[in-house]
Amino acid sequence: MMPMNRRTALAGGAAVVLAAACGQGEPKDAGSFSAPATPPAFRDGMAMAAAIAAGETTALAQVEAAIARARTVEGQINGIVTETFELARSDAGGVLSGPFAGVPSFIKDLIDWRGAPTLKGSRGLTGHRATADNVFAAKWRSAGIVSLGKSATPEAGLISSTEPLSNGPTRNPWDISRIPGGSSGGAAALVAARVVPFAHASDGGGSIRIPASTCGVFGLKPSRDRLPYSEPGAIPPPLQISVNHAVTISVRDSIALFRAAETQASGYPMLGEVQPLARRLRIGFAPEPIGGTQLHPETRAALEDVAQLCRDLGHTVIDYTIPMDGPKFTDAFITYWAAGAADFARQVSEYSGKPISPEIVEPWTLGLAGLASERMADLPGIVGYLLAFQEEYHAFFSDLDLLLTPVTGSPAVPVGEQGPDGDFDAVMDSVLSFVAYTSPMNVAGAASMSVPLSWSPADLPIGAMFSGRRGDDALLFELALELEAARPWVGRKPPVTAL
Repeated sequence: MMPMNRRTALAGGAAVVLAAACGQGEPKDAGSFSAPATPPAFRDGMAMAAAIAAGETTALAQVEAAIARARTVEGQINGIVTETFELARSDAGGVLSGPFAGVPSFIKDLIDWRGAPTLKGSRGLTGHRATADNVFAAKWRSAGIVSLGKSATPEAGLISSTEPLSNGPTRNPWDISRIPGGSSGGAAALVAARVVPFAHASDGGGSIRIPASTCGVFGLKPSRDRLPYSEPGAIPPPLQISVNHAVTISVRDSIALFRAAETQASGYPMLGEVQPLARRLRIGFAPEPIGGTQLHPETRAALEDVAQLCRDLGHTVIDYTIPMDGPKFTDAFITYWAAGAADFARQVSEYSGKPISPEIVEPWTLGLAGLASERMADLPGIVGYLLAFQEEYHAFFSDLDLLLTPVTGSPAVPVGEQGPDGDFDAVMDSVLSFVAYTSPMNVAGAASMSVPLSWSPADLPIGAMFSGRRGDDALLFELALELEAARPWVGRKPPVTAL
């Protein structure tokens, strides 16, 4: 296989287009971001649902409080694409049931929520409004969750920063000059700022774990097919790399949300109640980036500290080198990812009736589509390699229970460094240095999580990634509960916070 050419010119000589998308829901009220007079103490989703069920509060009161919190911080973080506050008020005033009945949240703007627009971070999808719920969104509606709107995502979720030209950059509540990560950047920023206790997120190459790490919240990527993703009757891709779940403050919310969304048809045993971790684990500590890029010293120090925390808890931590050809894998994954970008560009063209151009898709998307075009003849071999990698990955665990790695190669980078209208080569270099660990778990369909255990000297969150085999979701949750008890993070709030 020939090496990937990362110097591909932007398709069609893509000019920078800064047009804003037309408003599709309720427009943001830019002048109404005033703090509530007496901010309440933080409650996670389970506590909020219990208070509603006990009659101590109501779903409508919780929705109103969350709207007030959103107005407190949204002017600084820009995490919401579409506000559906009136729809939320209507839903909250109706009959709700389920484990999270009445709890407010946000849906990432990559999936459909009935009655709300789905723009996927793209100017080319202006006008699209969902008439039915996505298969995963339907699970959340059945759980009683009330959506306040759609959270920001980069175009088609194709990059590790959330700076769509359609909505402008989402900013990290810990430092608004920094990115919140992507592609679930809006979700993670809103949860970190304590607007809602959890928000929908999805992960096709790190898009739950990366923003969870950079925003200091908890994010677990489920095993493939463990939670609903593909619509019934949809033609599956050659390799399904994406999953749905959430970013949360508390681990127990993540567990309960997981249980609310899983189905018997997944082929896995149901998660059930997660028990305390009953045994000590063998954890392979592998801090080196798989693609040969450099690890930031602050991230290295943070992960060494987490490795020591695991030793202090009685686990066996073993220095480990992941036995894989990292550059070859990275080349293959980026090419497969680029093929997805090319397919998205075709879909936007069909929807809009316009040719693929900078008018309807971003320069970054066009650049990826160009890569896919150059490598079209290589794609069958690349898919075969990635399919075979699944077993290669699971062989890592012949003498290990879990892997411990960083989530990203550095703390959050500045806004603009990964902007979709930046120089394609420079943005690609930044992305490959930043997203240096997460994609193997997507290809393998394996369970993986980012746990907020460390902060840099500048008070930027640095997540620790623990990864297992496909089906190890319960084991990761058990460890997460132990780590949360050993080093609690719920009280550690960013400078931009609604509470």
